Amino acid sequence: MKKWKKRTAPVLLIAVLLLVWEAAVRIRHIPLYVLPAPSQVVEALIADWPNLASHAGVTVMEALAGMAIALVLALALGMAMDAFPAVKSGLYPVLVVTQTVPMIVLAPILIIYLGFGLTPKILTVVLMCFFPIVVSFTDAMGQMDEEYSHLVRSFGAGKWEVYRLVKIPASVPGLISGLKVAATYSISGAVVGEWIGAQSGLGYYLIRVKNGYMLDKVFACVLVIVALSLCMNGAIRIWQMFAMPYGEKRE
Repeated sequence: MKKWKKRTAPVLLIAVLLLVWEAAVRIRHIPLYVLPAPSQVVEALIADWPNLASHAGVTVMEALAGMAIALVLALALGMAMDAFPAVKSGLYPVLVVTQTVPMIVLAPILIIYLGFGLTPKILTVVLMCFFPIVVSFTDAMGQMDEEYSHLVRSFGAGKWEVYRLVKIPASVPGLISGLKVAATYSISGAVVGEWIGAQSGLGYYLIRVKNGYMLDKVFACVLVIVALSLCMNGAIRIWQMFAMPYGEKRE
């Protein structure tokens, strides 16, 4: 009963806010170009769904490609920082500093050097997703009890075998935590890259309908972006169920 109340409370709150929003727009006769009603957003979503779905496919492809590259780089660099303290002491502060630069500032620079193709969009996703993955993965390996490493070494395991048998499996919970954050960022990263310069994708669609003051379609696009971000996060959670079948009980 307590769990049911915990899950229904946010749903009820959102429903109340939508009803108030709808009523305010109808009663005050707010024009569409100022603020659309939720019902008008849904109508725009349904009417323009084929177009939105086409652009969403491009954005999802960019997000998945960027996530895959970020994961591979994070695993490689995470193990390098764990294996060589000098690498960690040199690179870790640099990684932290890079997060102080807004991606909206870097995206135009990437497009200047890499053009208007898919490469700068994918690289934007990589830059947004790499940091949470590598930090979570590296910290998880650093927090592991070294007695496990000593145990497998006593049986003749080499440095790579220690990572394969002990350190990487032990760091999976931390890696998944970083992936959950990165998955949520991935769609936003692709959209930011498309804002600056693109011919397709949700970011391009958003700029186009915004310039036409079609706010119902703007909100519909935002709704699709939110839904895709939640789906990306949900996909990581599903993978977690298979990667950690005997993990902690989830609420």
